[in-house]
Order: sequence, then structure tokens, then C-alpha cells
Amino acid sequence: MMDTKDVLIRPVVTEKTVAAKNQYTFVIHSQAQKSDVRQALKEFYGVEPLTIMTSTLPPKYRVAGRGRPMRKRAPLKKAIITLPSGTELDFNAFK
Repeated sequence: MMDTKDVLIRPVVTEKTVAAKNQYTFVIHSQAQKSDVRQALKEFYGVEPLTIMTSTLPPKYRVAGRGRPMRKRAPLKKAIITLPSGTELDFNAFK
């Protein structure tokens, strides 16, 4: 179990994530587990999620001079959280 203040890094706010009903996406710590995310949501937002789906995005590389790989994007871990209908998260009300 991780310290709950280190689990949720930032919300992902894009057109696609805003259009999803009752689903919110967060960038989370790379070592965080679903139980850590659930506990952090209870502590900071006071909500109980229905489901939590996590995915790890690998780093993105491109080739720079002399064929050397250059990291373009660091690896990320995301959590897609589904809340019960009628429940919303207010990102400004973060405790």
C-alpha cells in the first residue's frame, strides 16, 4: 500500500474524457494499485468508485541524429474510474 497523497498525480481533461459519462481519468503513480486508487478517491473526494481500470503507456521514442533513440514521452500509468450514476467529481473540491 502506498501513501494516499502520492497516488493521484493529476486528472486527464481532454474532449474524449470529458464526453464519457460517469467516467474520470487520472494519471497515477507507476507503482499504484487499484486498491490504492480506491482508497485515495475515498479520502480526497469522498466517493466510492464502481470500477477502476488501469493501463500503462510505454515511453514514446523517436530517432535523433546518428540513429540514436530520444525519449519523446515518459511512461505513464492511467486509471479510468467509473462512478455510480448521479455522482460527479469536482476537481476544485480536492481535500
